[in-house]
Amino acid sequence: MRLSERVNAIQPSPTMALNARAGQMQAQGIDVVNLTVGQPDFPTPKHVCEAAIKAIEEGFTRYTPAAGIPELKQAIVEKFARQGLEYTTEQVMVNVGGKHSGYLVMQALVDPGDEVIVPAPYWVSYPPMVILAGGKPVILPTSQDNGFKLTPQQLEEAITPRTKAVIINSPSNPTGAVYSPEELKPLVEICINRGVVIVSDEIYETIVFDGLEFTPTPALAQEVYDSTVVLNGVSKAYAMTGWRIGYMAGPAELVAACAKIQSQSTSNPTSIAQKAAVAALTGPQDEVERMRASFEARREVVMELLGQIPDVTCFRPQGAFYAFPDVSAYFGRKSPEGKEITGSTALAEYLLDNAHVAVVPGAAFGEDRCIRLSFATSEAQIREGLKRIAGALGQLK
Repeated sequence: MRLSERVNAIQPSPTMALNARAGQMQAQGIDVVNLTVGQPDFPTPKHVCEAAIKAIEEGFTRYTPAAGIPELKQAIVEKFARQGLEYTTEQVMVNVGGKHSGYLVMQALVDPGDEVIVPAPYWVSYPPMVILAGGKPVILPTSQDNGFKLTPQQLEEAITPRTKAVIINSPSNPTGAVYSPEELKPLVEICINRGVVIVSDEIYETIVFDGLEFTPTPALAQEVYDSTVVLNGVSKAYAMTGWRIGYMAGPAELVAACAKIQSQSTSNPTSIAQKAAVAALTGPQDEVERMRASFEARREVVMELLGQIPDVTCFRPQGAFYAFPDVSAYFGRKSPEGKEITGSTALAEYLLDNAHVAVVPGAAFGEDRCIRLSFATSEAQIREGLKRIAGALGQLK
């Protein structure tokens, strides 16, 4: 069977693949510390689960409008209003997870040959989303030295007549970097002046540390609001990764185009999960803060333990729940079995096979010098995982 060029041009999600392999090893009785997956280890808040149960009991199990039920769309509008952003229900829609939101935007925006600027390190799914739409991802590298943030000069020089959009992810997966309003303003001004759409992935907006206050990109100015589509969802803030509810907000024309595509693909997000998302957005928010505070405490543990490993440096995450340490000092060394560590993928394989710790290679995020560690797991698991990593690195010669 001859498959399409676009599907042959992408790879399966490496985070999901590594998580699956770790799960297989655990099923075989191997004690694996899994630091791969970006999902909170907390239970979904009780009132959210109760809303889903009520929806089932009341028979709310049929098709819904393609773009989401009116009740949830209104809850999303009110959520943005609390942040000082005025959207109508025609400017928001509900999607089958945050990943689906990004996929739909690329399908609606990008024609074959169009370019989308993607700062690296990037979330693993951004480039494939662009490729699946027939576009070309233009990767702009950032570094630990400048806080893993895109500079105005980089952006200006990268824009061409084919540039359709730029993706900004803050707080960032995988680095934990958070753009301040002062850092965002020159970037979005360039986009506005050059007619480039801003795709702002804000899925980790509730998980920020050190007293930082998150600022939604469209809140910077009216011109920014008019040129930006926001991607978000309930997965990270409310420990609802499996419920698969994302949402977007932006220009009505773009949102309508995404809704049209959704109507021809998934039909609609799950009815029951939409009712649960209403409860999440409109109900008590104390669990959100409790989880955020726990992630911040875990970050301290991660940074302390990473700091004890020779030749490893790590940017201090300002948000999300990932650490992205530079482990390149160990490249070129050999395992006790004589296998050379040629890069982050080889190192991740070595750690899984020899230390039974699952991490994601930085190569998957466009930065081969690093590995990604998720601290969306218990402190005990974090301590055990980093203890094993330190021991395994110490065996490389």
